[in-house]
This record gives sequence, C-alpha cells and structure tokens, in this order.
Amino acid sequence: MQVLVVGATGGSGRAAVAALAAEGHGVTALARRASTELAGLPGVRPVDGDATVPDDVDAAVRGQDAVVVTLGITESALRVRLRGSSGTPADVRSRGTAAVVAAMRRHGVRRLVVQSSYGVGETRHLLPLSARLVFALLLRPQIADHEVQEDVVRSSGLDWTLVQPVYLTDGDEPAVLTTDGSVEGMKVSRRAVGGVLARLATGGDDVGRCVAVSGGVPVAAGAA
Repeated sequence: MQVLVVGATGGSGRAAVAALAAEGHGVTALARRASTELAGLPGVRPVDGDATVPDDVDAAVRGQDAVVVTLGITESALRVRLRGSSGTPADVRSRGTAAVVAAMRRHGVRRLVVQSSYGVGETRHLLPLSARLVFALLLRPQIADHEVQEDVVRSSGLDWTLVQPVYLTDGDEPAVLTTDGSVEGMKVSRRAVGGVLARLATGGDDVGRCVAVSGGVPVAAGAA
C-alpha cells in the first residue's frame, strides 16, 4: 500500500513510518523538516510541508491508499501551557486533521487513522483522577484541540479509526488494544503505538471505532 504519515517526525510518527516501511509499504512522510530528519530511510519519501497548509496536504494525499495522522506539539507541556508554543499552532491537531480530511475527500482516499489521546471523547470519564488533574492544569488547551480533532474525524464520512494511547514512553511496553476504553498499564511505548497505527492503516479492523492503547508487561529477553 501507499500510506501517508502526517506529523512524521514526532515520536509516534517516526515509529509508524518505521513500522510501515518494515512491512514493505510505500511511505510518504510529511513534516516541516522531513527531508532533513528522515533522509535516506529505505521505502520512505520525505516531503517537507506544513499540515495546516491545505496545498501542502493536498499534494501529499494525492495517490495514497491510507493516511495516518500523528500531529502534536513536541515542546514541553509546561512551557506550552505557560508561554504557548514557539513554532507550532495551538490548534495544529484539529486544523491539520481538517486539511487531511478535505484532501482525502477530494482525492477519493478512504482509510484514515488518527492518533488522539486517552481521556478524550468517549474515554474522558475513564481517566484516573490524577490524570484528570494533569489534563486540567497542564494540558487543557491541547486536550481541547484533541476534542475538536476527534469531532472532525467522526464527522468526516471516511473509513476512520481513532487511536487513544495512554502516556507515551521511549521504553518497551507492548501495546494492549481495547474498544471499550479499558486499559492495563498507563504507559505504552511509542514504538508499539507506531506498530498499531501501521497495522490499522493497512487493514480493515476497527473502522468507525475508537481504540484505547495501553501498556502491557514487557517480556524479558529469553523468556518463553
């Protein structure tokens, strides 16, 4: 398949690019510095562009079979809350996703997989109290943008799946998927989430559903 990853230089985006390329799919990687940060990866076509610019997104969507969206703000959450983002629009998730949806409709691309966050939308009431406090005090504007993003996806008319991971790490926690909002560990590796995004984009599972992704227990090296 030909798959576009929007937000391809973030942690989950990179992981999705790697997982798709490892499975032999053709990957178009859209990010503002894609040609610098993803140059030379086999099977990957880096495209410099801004997800909030419709023309950039339209050109990248043309000819794809599926699109994965992993947009976000990579700066410190505390800095963003206190001073705002220095280089990324606060509404990058919703604006970028809206641009993707519009381009997919124009070009007849149906399969859309979007990374959101656990505790948004239908899992909001399942969030632990400690996490609710973090959301309210530190992440409120970013979570609000996720809420708008999910509304865009749900009303898109496309073959969409929303992916809601718990706290992301650079560790090795494997991914556990549910569609009822239940979770196991509250940490999951970006690499595992990237694999989930790739698998959903290239398959037909969970269309029109929200998938919670939590962390299972890593298997020790050499374990049976």
